[in-house]
Amino acid sequence: MTQPRPLPNSPLTVATVQATPTPGDVAGNAVVAADLVRQAAELGAQVAVLPELFLCAYHPPTLAADPAGTDVTADLAGAVADPRLDPLRAAAREAGVTALVGAAVRHSDGRRTIAALVVDRAGAVRVGYDKQQLWSGERELFTPGDRGATLVVDDWRLGLGICYDGCFPEHGRAAALDGAHGYLCPSGYLAGSEHRRDLYYAARALDNTMFVVFANAVGGVDPWRFNGGAAIYDPEGRVLVRGADDGTAVLVATLDPAALAATRAAHSMLADLLPDQGGPRASMPC
Repeated sequence: MTQPRPLPNSPLTVATVQATPTPGDVAGNAVVAADLVRQAAELGAQVAVLPELFLCAYHPPTLAADPAGTDVTADLAGAVADPRLDPLRAAAREAGVTALVGAAVRHSDGRRTIAALVVDRAGAVRVGYDKQQLWSGERELFTPGDRGATLVVDDWRLGLGICYDGCFPEHGRAAALDGAHGYLCPSGYLAGSEHRRDLYYAARALDNTMFVVFANAVGGVDPWRFNGGAAIYDPEGRVLVRGADDGTAVLVATLDPAALAATRAAHSMLADLLPDQGGPRASMPC
């Protein structure tokens, strides 16, 4: 049996964002991201989650044609000093908000990853997590990450995932077994995927009795047109807030430790989890 870590002592207000970045314009998208972080702070958010690859936009033709212009560079420790991100650093610092924003990152060893950058309340930027489950043509442009990551804000443990990671129950479960109280997922879901978009992240919340924060891109031109629907789910997978399928939105909800405690008392999957599923499976021909 698994013993979950202690619950947080106080609520945490988080924002999930849906917005439309411009392909290849890291500097311009950083200015937009800064404005969105300030909007989140005005709504009371302590943490803001922006979409996958927001700083360069999820636009594979541009990512393939101009890697030097679309990537930000991380040093050996994962720190990012790119001056194009200065407006975002300033917004996080002035607002006192921790921001999670998607980027294409060139690491010091030459790897190129889809990453979630953490912009902390002091304005420092570092790679928080590299996407492990690459989807379709992403494999031609990027290297998968090789480990999970958990962001700690005050006494909240927030597992990090990016888009396709959240389609794998094992990914969210690994975060929960590391003591996550929530799961943050910057994403890029294309128009036509609304059913899956709304199912996966609710399921990850209920699977693991944890809050889930799903951010998504919106707008764009086919075949790279995205469908919004940014959402925050409670630990039973119920929607706390959800955006429309189009239009920019900054959506805020407060994560309540009491709700987390009540859900985990009523639905004890984490505590009851078996160390394995037993020996060889039985086959029963009929």
